[in-house]
Amino acid sequence: MRKGLLIIFIILPALSRAEDGYDLWLRYNKISNTAILSQYKKQINSPVVFGSTQTVAIIRTELGRAFSGLTGTPFRILSSIDKASSFIAGISTSSAILSSIVTKDELIRIGKEGFIIKTRPGKTIITANTEIGVMYGVFHFLRLMQTYQPITGLSIVSAPKLKLRLLNHWDNLNRTVERGYAGFSIWDWHKLPDFIDKRYVDYARANASIGINGTVLTNVNANAVILTKPYLEKVKALADLFRPYGIKVYLTARFSAPIEIGKLRTADPINDTVQLWWQQKVKEIYELIPDFGGFLVKANSEGQPGPQDYNRTHADGANMLADAVAPFNGIVMWRAFVYSQTSNDRFKQAYEEFKPLDGKFKKNVLVQVKNGPIDFQPREPFSPLFGAMKQTPLMMEFQLTQEYLGQGTHLVFEVPMFKEVLNTDTYSKGKGSTVAKVVDGSLDNYSLNGMAGVSNIGNDINWCGHPFAQANWYSLGRLCWDHGLSSAQIADEWIRQTFSNDKSFVETVKKIMLQSHETLVNYMTPLGLTHIMYNGHHYGPMPWGNTLNRPDWNPVYYHKADSIGIGFDRTPTGTNALAQYSSEVQRQYDDIDKCPEDYLLWFHHVPWKHKMKSGRTLWDELCYKYYTGVDSIKAIQQQWNKMNKYIDPERFGHVAQLLGIQVKDAIWWRNACLLYFQTFSKMPIPAQYEKPDKTLEYYQNIRILYAPGN
Repeated sequence: MRKGLLIIFIILPALSRAEDGYDLWLRYNKISNTAILSQYKKQINSPVVFGSTQTVAIIRTELGRAFSGLTGTPFRILSSIDKASSFIAGISTSSAILSSIVTKDELIRIGKEGFIIKTRPGKTIITANTEIGVMYGVFHFLRLMQTYQPITGLSIVSAPKLKLRLLNHWDNLNRTVERGYAGFSIWDWHKLPDFIDKRYVDYARANASIGINGTVLTNVNANAVILTKPYLEKVKALADLFRPYGIKVYLTARFSAPIEIGKLRTADPINDTVQLWWQQKVKEIYELIPDFGGFLVKANSEGQPGPQDYNRTHADGANMLADAVAPFNGIVMWRAFVYSQTSNDRFKQAYEEFKPLDGKFKKNVLVQVKNGPIDFQPREPFSPLFGAMKQTPLMMEFQLTQEYLGQGTHLVFEVPMFKEVLNTDTYSKGKGSTVAKVVDGSLDNYSLNGMAGVSNIGNDINWCGHPFAQANWYSLGRLCWDHGLSSAQIADEWIRQTFSNDKSFVETVKKIMLQSHETLVNYMTPLGLTHIMYNGHHYGPMPWGNTLNRPDWNPVYYHKADSIGIGFDRTPTGTNALAQYSSEVQRQYDDIDKCPEDYLLWFHHVPWKHKMKSGRTLWDELCYKYYTGVDSIKAIQQQWNKMNKYIDPERFGHVAQLLGIQVKDAIWWRNACLLYFQTFSKMPIPAQYEKPDKTLEYYQNIRILYAPGN
């Protein structure tokens, strides 16, 4: 089988791996517009990159590959200028030409990772303070070329808005991936450190191209074995490979590691022996990996061990680890995802546990907060912690892998969801105190800041399972670099690089992507419904679920449907979770008649006959949303079916088949949910809608076995 694939690659290079999705947004296909191609060639003649490090070698290789592919002409990247050189790149001190076109103020503005691109007629200059910055500048320039943008008259001074731009892999040492829908883990721990898969190099290239500068290699449900010497040597092999690409490695620390691999009797964070054990372990790590980033920790949540096992606080646990990594400039990212049966509303627990600790964490600790208060649902209000912890830097955690968004079968562009949260005003310091300003540190003047995305990467040939899931990986990097970018701009970039620059294709597919999230919300959880997925694997609807031991593990806990109405009352007449927000935010949501309807059932138990802004009753509005969601995904399917003439048949067919599944799933969601909620509302589905062709009992008897990622 391998020999056959190799022969195809040689004979038919245009139909090789580049069009099965493996090359992501780095395809570098020849520019089809001859006028643009002619213009570009003038700006990149006899390209030179100054320097002799591994990073510079990577830049030269990338430029040679890109310029040759985009122009259809072989390019050799020089190390010194010749008379014909019109493209010059390197750190500002490497050449008088480079230093002469930048100002001291510009160099201060770009810091260690930013870059400067300036063009003159027939001349392109890319420079930075560091070679990593030059690399980012080169990738930005290549992005302009791939998307057919003008590359004359440029004066770009760009620096990332976030210091930490990370992927969080939920990968286990046995190569399974928790909530992973693209195959097994790309980390082949069994063969490391001696076998370095080429995929690791391409992974680093892809991340560097979008500015991601860190990767947490292991699952937050941590395994202490990763901290043993044999596995640290495997981690070192990856760290050494990633370093020239500007990527640091991080590990998840299992809080009970001193017991499990250190043979201690306790993991109490204030115990001197425990502290010494961690200090020695950290020293061992840094001796192998001098630029090790630090630890990500999930503690006292979903059965994970933590400081509360010893009647200590999250701050006690985080600070112990922070002290251990501080001498090496390491950091600790302590997750705020906690829940137990101690709270009367799972929505409130993270705030209840972390708000009292504000200001008590060491300066090299970030509290990593999920975008919403529950768990990566299709739509959530922002977590109250983002407006509450003014003395603690908070790091955003988004989920790229689509655990609650149709998993590997549904087309969902997540950026509109991310932007919705980032742009929301917390009012923590008056109007304009957006979540984005909390996360980037500008609101409270924190230099330590960051954003993480739970990885959707696996060993599938196209990396992410669904061809469009690649866009969410791409978008994480772009938003980390500049969260001011619009959803439309990011979608446009990705489409042009990944598929085609054809205007008709770009505009149609961009429309599909931009409406995909709202479409999914409508056919899954409209009007603020939440967490009504199947227990365990979370694939498909299960609003009737009520068999698990803990109330907050069951869907009925979240929608509270009864004969009166539906929704979770979080106003003062209910759990009063609204009190965790500023008074301005409370006023937006506390009135049932004024609450934004996208979040209505998050905050109110609403009567079935409540009149909505449309003039429909709540029940009729719920029906309208579910049916609109199904109609919208059918329309998306029809639009995609017209795109076959623009792209390769393999990726077109892959998406087309998955859209077929998505349409069926949307109908399943609509019918199952409405039939179930109808048992409480006792109201008919409006006459204009096609009635479900199956009974509620039929849907309740559906069983999904062996769902991936579970």
